[in-house]
Amino acid sequence: MICKQDRKLAIYHILIAYLAFLIGTFLGLLQVFIRNDGLELPKWLDYYQVLTAHGVLLALVFTTYFIFAFFITGMSKTLGDFGPKARLVLWLGFLVTTIGTVIATFMIIIGEASVLYTFYAPLQANGWYYVGLALFIVGTWLSGFALVGHYVSWKKSNRKQLSPLFAFMTISTIILWKIACLGVVATVLFQFIPWAFGWVDTINVELSRSLFWYFGHPLVYFWLLPAYMAWYLVIPKLVGVEVFSDSLARLAFILFILFSIPVGFHHQLVDPGISSFWKFLQTSLTFMVIIPSLMTAFSLFGTFERSGRRKGGRGLFGWFFKLPWKDVRFTSIFIAMFFFIPGGAGGIINASFQLNELIHNTLWVVGHFHITVGTPVTMTFMGITFWLIPYLTGRKLTKTIQKLAFIQIITWSIGMVLMSTAQHILGLLGAPRRTAYSAYNNHPTAMEWFNGLISNHITMAIGGTILFFSAMLLIFIVIYSLFLLPKADSLGDRVEFPIAMSDNKDTPKFLENWWLWIGISFALIAIAYTIPLMDLIQHAPPGSKGFKMW
Repeated sequence: MICKQDRKLAIYHILIAYLAFLIGTFLGLLQVFIRNDGLELPKWLDYYQVLTAHGVLLALVFTTYFIFAFFITGMSKTLGDFGPKARLVLWLGFLVTTIGTVIATFMIIIGEASVLYTFYAPLQANGWYYVGLALFIVGTWLSGFALVGHYVSWKKSNRKQLSPLFAFMTISTIILWKIACLGVVATVLFQFIPWAFGWVDTINVELSRSLFWYFGHPLVYFWLLPAYMAWYLVIPKLVGVEVFSDSLARLAFILFILFSIPVGFHHQLVDPGISSFWKFLQTSLTFMVIIPSLMTAFSLFGTFERSGRRKGGRGLFGWFFKLPWKDVRFTSIFIAMFFFIPGGAGGIINASFQLNELIHNTLWVVGHFHITVGTPVTMTFMGITFWLIPYLTGRKLTKTIQKLAFIQIITWSIGMVLMSTAQHILGLLGAPRRTAYSAYNNHPTAMEWFNGLISNHITMAIGGTILFFSAMLLIFIVIYSLFLLPKADSLGDRVEFPIAMSDNKDTPKFLENWWLWIGISFALIAIAYTIPLMDLIQHAPPGSKGFKMW
């Protein structure tokens, strides 16, 4: 059990995370009914406010707070309690991040920031919305510096040792986050804030989009890597085997640092002003990210088979039936992994120029986003929640809550299959995203899209409703686990922190040479971005004034 001060820090992060999750999922429910023409919003609220808040609260606020709760708990467990200075900086980071969240959310609520999740220019929000986003990033940087400082302190006391794998993966994710944030910080501070407050008249739209996607794609891996940490470290503990390979796991995370950042142009394949050569280069680097993902899949299935065969599994797939399916912590994460198979395949499609032409700005992209982030990442976080909260509160997980947790993950899976499948098919047919008007003024061709059993907005609304029910069940489990679960009377009743410790004796020490990997990462970024960004600045068009459409 980690110390009380560190537990309090983690619990506060979880509370904010699930408050954002509660509001964000309700707004998602509104969206599917609006698109189905089953709901008309009051005049003081519009679809684009709902869409912006849904994206920001779920994809940014919920994920970030939960990730830092996981990191704080794991770093305290594996490296020891935080020192007073590190703990003070963590609280400061939490405070600044929360202030930024409140400011940005308030601007969305009052209708001053309906700029969608990607806040593309020339859509313009109130300047304070961008200030809120900037504070949010600054707060996470402060928390990240505290985690790095805790790691450095441990390394000074253990100079000849490689750090525990959990700590290594945490630092890898923090490094990726800080490097990725440079793009969004640059565009928010030097483009959006001066433009939104009227200090300058126009904004370079293409430059702002490029800087956003420099941040936007590695943001996906900021969400994914903590899930990967659970896959690499929690799963072996739950199935009763050692980590498959310490060095493979470390190399995979290093490859994510190298190849997940200089790839933003594959989100801009239809954008003018960027040479096809640079789009081709960054698309090629995008496909390099497939390598560590396949390494992860190899490691995981090796872990599953090793466990199953030790427990008596015979034949080609006998090991599969020996896995701990009755443990909701395992089953939830396994289902999350399974969803990542079609999600990863969809990512390859999105990054392929010819296929991207077909699905760009359609509901396919929304379906892909939900089947990658909304399922593998979110369901892994759910699996972590089922043991993390009882561990932090010193309570024991009852059979009733475990049964409810199974219902929750099953309903989430069913809802996501229905909703995301409908979105994928509708996107292939041409249904647009980012708009409340989805039938092109009831054009006969567009109306034919919605006649299929799956390809209609009713199926999407049914899936969204099931997801909302599942989300409310999860909120109940979270509240009950925080305040109402019985206290553990003995050590045997306490929920453990199921993080496997790896044997790193044979792991090459250069894998933890951070300056080497950070240097290579910046070199790849310089190669991929220096010339095209210079070109966008030197040959910039006159720029655009701000538009407030809703």
